[in-house]
Amino acid sequence: MNEVLAYLAAAIVFAWGVSHAVPARQVVGGFSDTSADNRLVITQEWLAEAMTMWFIAALVVVATAIDPEESVTKWVYRTSAVMLVAVGALTAVTGARTPVIFFKICPVLLSTVATLLLVASFV
Repeated sequence: MNEVLAYLAAAIVFAWGVSHAVPARQVVGGFSDTSADNRLVITQEWLAEAMTMWFIAALVVVATAIDPEESVTKWVYRTSAVMLVAVGALTAVTGARTPVIFFKICPVLLSTVATLLLVASFV
């Protein structure tokens, strides 16, 4: 059961990372009134969050594939959950305060994935 939860969590967080990367150009284009240097930084940060999601997904998948019952795997799940909650909290106090629905979904989605990982770490 823990493997199913872990793989589901990884799939969701990977897809959420894709949903960050795909619209990056459009998002950055919305900042046309800012300098080119600032647009580069916005691009970097937008894609860095996507890459963080992909790394968490890959880490969970690799740990689960190697040995889902190993204690280090359980700690991978737990520490990944903490990181997802931290990113969700950051989004809650920043982007989610805007009218953009994508940002409002993020803390809920990341908390849900963190919960899946925590449950998987204790099953």
